[in-house]
Amino acid sequence: MIFLQYLLPQHLLSRLMFRFARINTPWLKNSFTSWFVEKYEVNLGEAERENVKDYDNFNDFFTRSLKKSSRPISSSLMISPVDGVVSQAGNIKESEIVQAKGRKYSVQALLDDKSLDTGCLGSFATIYLSPKDYHRIHMPCDGSLVSMKYIPGDLFSVNQRTVDSIDQVFARNERLVCFFDTEFGEMVFVLVGAIFVGSMQTSWEGQITPPYSKLVKNYDYKGQQIRLKKGDEMGRFNMGSTVIILMSNDFPKLSLEEGQALKMGQSITK
Repeated sequence: MIFLQYLLPQHLLSRLMFRFARINTPWLKNSFTSWFVEKYEVNLGEAERENVKDYDNFNDFFTRSLKKSSRPISSSLMISPVDGVVSQAGNIKESEIVQAKGRKYSVQALLDDKSLDTGCLGSFATIYLSPKDYHRIHMPCDGSLVSMKYIPGDLFSVNQRTVDSIDQVFARNERLVCFFDTEFGEMVFVLVGAIFVGSMQTSWEGQITPPYSKLVKNYDYKGQQIRLKKGDEMGRFNMGSTVIILMSNDFPKLSLEEGQALKMGQSITK
């Protein structure tokens, strides 16, 4: 199955998923959404709209909003930005990040910047969002947006089996890199695309993909005073994927373990 991913038309399949997820035909979107809820044991009791018929299409359901009481925001210094499972977390050593056991990749490769000085970055956390999870992305702490970078790439799956098997998969896949200034120093927040991820979007720029591009695109927000508070929505995956947080040396120590299940809003600091 891993080998097949090299042969699949990854971007074509993702474009088809983007279109399918926006079909508004009632019988089709209702039957597919109902199957999905049962298949992945989605807890619709947490959602603001608990009936699948109340969603315009599958994407509307997939990026559903939740009741505020479902995801209280912890008063701790940092919170989990998403629902998901910790893939890896720890210190950045010699500019390298652990992808999986026996596999590493560099910060420079992830951010597509060979000349980048990574001395100020001390820790990282990688969180995988499965299909059943809540797919809105929130700020783990207060921060001011400095810049953003769209990096084109492949669209391999980012499930654990693939992460364990394909070298540098996060640095090879399409990704969106957001740079923030925080009270603790620099924070880099990376949204990693994957196969069937029909779209990535942010709260300040809207939909970034599609259309897919073969060129790197840079966004400069200096002077625009785009400031987000802890818990504010910052983006969405229109299908599941992975987020990676890179943090400066002065950030609070994280309390995360490989395989740990997280809910958006819960504390992730010691």
